[in-house]
Amino acid sequence: MKLLFILDTVEFPLAPTPALARRAAALLAQRGHTVHLLELWDGQTPPPAAPGCESHLLAFGDERRMNEALEFGRAGGTPVPLRLARLAAKPDAALAAVRQIGLKRPRRLVAARSAIERLDAAHGFDAAVAVAAPYAGSFALAEAAVPCTKIDWQMDPYAANASYSAPGAWARERQLAEAMDKLLVAPAMARYYAPGAPLEGFAGRMQVLDFPSLVPPVPAANAVKSEAGRRRCVFVGSLYPALRTPHYALELFRALNDPDWELVFVGGGWDNYPADLPEACRAVLGERLVITGPLPKARAEEYLAGADVLLSLGNDLDNQVPSKLFEYFAAGKPVLHLAKRADDPCLDYFERWPLALCLFESEGTGGDVTGRLGRFLAENGSRMLPFEEAARLFAGNTPEHGADVLEAAASC
Repeated sequence: MKLLFILDTVEFPLAPTPALARRAAALLAQRGHTVHLLELWDGQTPPPAAPGCESHLLAFGDERRMNEALEFGRAGGTPVPLRLARLAAKPDAALAAVRQIGLKRPRRLVAARSAIERLDAAHGFDAAVAVAAPYAGSFALAEAAVPCTKIDWQMDPYAANASYSAPGAWARERQLAEAMDKLLVAPAMARYYAPGAPLEGFAGRMQVLDFPSLVPPVPAANAVKSEAGRRRCVFVGSLYPALRTPHYALELFRALNDPDWELVFVGGGWDNYPADLPEACRAVLGERLVITGPLPKARAEEYLAGADVLLSLGNDLDNQVPSKLFEYFAAGKPVLHLAKRADDPCLDYFERWPLALCLFESEGTGGDVTGRLGRFLAENGSRMLPFEEAARLFAGNTPEHGADVLEAAASC
């Protein structure tokens, strides 16, 4: 088959969603299919190539500059008049804003639609797969006048995404679903197609495809260990103002105060909180609290490789799973998961993982909770499972399974 994947890294050049799709596309190319990638990118950070696939790059530096000038529309930060002044100083960014905000016709959507039609005319695709989020590629494929099978692969929600206000909300998403032949959605999004739910009319087009992100870990050049010989509970990832926060972990390890364990945070996002947030914990743990800030990917992987227990911080959303989850399972290590909500979509995965302890923020940090944590660390801190066991437990999360589902959807 001839296949086209539409990927979008304009806002987030290193986002995990396009990376997962590239991996699946490369597997399909290995199976003998002809695979093209239409890469919508920011004009600054070129997307990586996928082995065996032909890439077509479509740059949107104007939209990147627009987002930078407007600070992605985030609350707080620079006053709005100053943001607008910055925007006005960049004519291409200002025009991008007019198209997106004023005319509701972003250049990305229009240019991507034209590129899809041009590429299909040249190559005659059997199927085109838009990978979301972001959803610009999805809406471009929906509008494109092409005869091939249209597939929307949704790893993140659109209308139900609580982290932003989706233009057009459910009505817009229903229009999108109507234009697609197949909808591949993450497990937490399947409920929107149930009877009485906003997308119930499209249940026949929907199929669940879990994140195909379980791959063998790449051996780190160096496993970063505690210089004092203590064991480490390590979080690797990004923190956000409300979605994913470190507060409960800090309080929990301060209450535990085990002299044999260090709490380590690797990654950015601390600028979202008051500068003194960690100090109450540091006053008790001292050098046993380690906060590295943002690190290059290779260095962060060295901290992950040196961890005795991995720390997972649950999202404050019931329809999104942290992208690091399966990287943790692939490492074969014990995982401490701190959940913000009772309906955390990660809980099903942790029920399958033998080396997991889930604690809820609502449980607090009393003696019963710290006792369970202490026993878990003592009993599991040195245990590991082989990758083959992770692949058996999460067979639906391997790239091979993802490629199987995409292959079947494209051949319908």
